Amino acid sequence: GALGNLSTTLLGVTTLALGLAMAAPPKEEGKKKEEKPRADIATDDNLDLPNYDLSLDSYGEIIDPSFYEELYDYSDLAPKIEVGTLAPPTKRLEAPIPSRCCWLTAPSLPAPGLPTCLVCVCLSTSVYCNDAELEQIPPLPLETTYLYARFNRISRIRASDFARLKKLKRIDLTSNFISWVDEDSFRLLSTLQELILAENRLTVLPALPNSIVQLDARLNRIQSSGVRPEAFTELKKLQFLHLSDNKLDYIPVPLPEGLRSLHLQNNNIRTMHKDTFCDSQDHGHIRWALEDIRLDRNPINLSLFSDAYFCLPRLPTGQFY
Repeated sequence: GALGNLSTTLLGVTTLALGLAMAAPPKEEGKKKEEKPRADIATDDNLDLPNYDLSLDSYGEIIDPSFYEELYDYSDLAPKIEVGTLAPPTKRLEAPIPSRCCWLTAPSLPAPGLPTCLVCVCLSTSVYCNDAELEQIPPLPLETTYLYARFNRISRIRASDFARLKKLKRIDLTSNFISWVDEDSFRLLSTLQELILAENRLTVLPALPNSIVQLDARLNRIQSSGVRPEAFTELKKLQFLHLSDNKLDYIPVPLPEGLRSLHLQNNNIRTMHKDTFCDSQDHGHIRWALEDIRLDRNPINLSLFSDAYFCLPRLPTGQFY
């Protein structure tokens, strides 16, 4: 009788345990699974960063770099950013490298060679330092070809700023405070083609390399006394010379034969020589390249110098009365 009661008790306990197990809610297996990345989100592996190197041929067709930063988020392009060939971060730097910066060597740091982050963006061989409150040209990667350092506070260009850069083709320093340029800052840059110094405080036109194709120094304070005699004679490749909105008293001559565009509007030019554009001794000479001459907003009556235009394919723009 006792053995039968024990068996009945054990059977009841077993049945109760099985019932509780079957009644328990199933475990949520979904929580164990890691969420798969969405296929439509761009990753570092499928990003394709184009090369936005500018040239005279593509100038005007490429989006202005000042707008480029507004259209793209550089934080997603961090793996594609080139940082030059200068000293890499030391082991003491444990923080991650910011994606919007180039690693450039700063000479003012206490530890020699320790890299610092300046607010510049390096895309291929182009360096963008626009609106970064710079007071001088920062140290640049040796491979720099195009430099944009607009809307800063740079007041002086030193000969050492570009001395090591053997591949520079374009320098854009628009809208700074530049009032002084050392003698050899630009003259020794044998690959430089485009120099943009617009909207600064220059009173003297800096010496230029023979490779220069475009010079834009409008909206400065350059006087005729600040332009060296025959400053453009040896610049055989010069095609675009823009010196509008300065304080010039006369047209700087002689002008290179290959010149295509001469902008001198809004100066103080009152007269010109009959040989300013043409060779008065050679009436068969035609300057086919020089089609764009701007002399408007100068106190000069262009009709008084009709002998100066016989070789031009188009008359200068200005006052004829």
